[in-house]
Amino acid sequence: MICALLGEGTSDRALMPVLRWVVERATPAPFTIEWVPSARLSMGPRLVDKVRGALQVQPCDLLFAHRDADNLRPEVRTEEVHSAVGAHPHVAVVPVRTTEAWLLIDEAAIRAAAGRVSGKEPLALPAVARIEQMSDPKRILRDALVLAHGGTGRRARQFHPDDARHRLAVLVDDWSPLRQLSAFQRLESDTRAALASLGLPLHPPDA
Repeated sequence: MICALLGEGTSDRALMPVLRWVVERATPAPFTIEWVPSARLSMGPRLVDKVRGALQVQPCDLLFAHRDADNLRPEVRTEEVHSAVGAHPHVAVVPVRTTEAWLLIDEAAIRAAAGRVSGKEPLALPAVARIEQMSDPKRILRDALVLAHGGTGRRARQFHPDDARHRLAVLVDDWSPLRQLSAFQRLESDTRAALASLGLPLHPPDA
């Protein structure tokens, strides 16, 4: 099975390890997840145009389409995805805030991504159950990475939090803490339903 992820920008590549973890726990069937390079989509600004372009650039059995909820209800964004994709098997990936909120769950991985695993300074990370209520997860994650890096002067100027954010997504081994969140619960249940519609075997729930 070929899956593909259509994001809103290059930063959404951080969702690839999350989706791989979700699909692995949903089905024993072999699969790959491919990134749809948005720079190659030149079919117009509307989501329906981007979906059409994505399916041409990266044909797939199952399309994951990411939309940050931002200030809208997640249900609104989810319906936007459903309307744009139509009948092609798909799953809407809609964090209540932004993707960065889902990266706030693993302090050890944040320190490793920042390049200083031995750091002890508090990173002011929110409890997992609260990350969907944080007003600015991007800032919180950036601040945590900078604190974890601990550099000053030239070393601080050479540190790039955006690069560290991409490393962080790969370093997280266990995304199960996100199961406390309504958006992640919806992602897992929708993924299982989409895989079942494709006739693929499913693991028992919570495998």
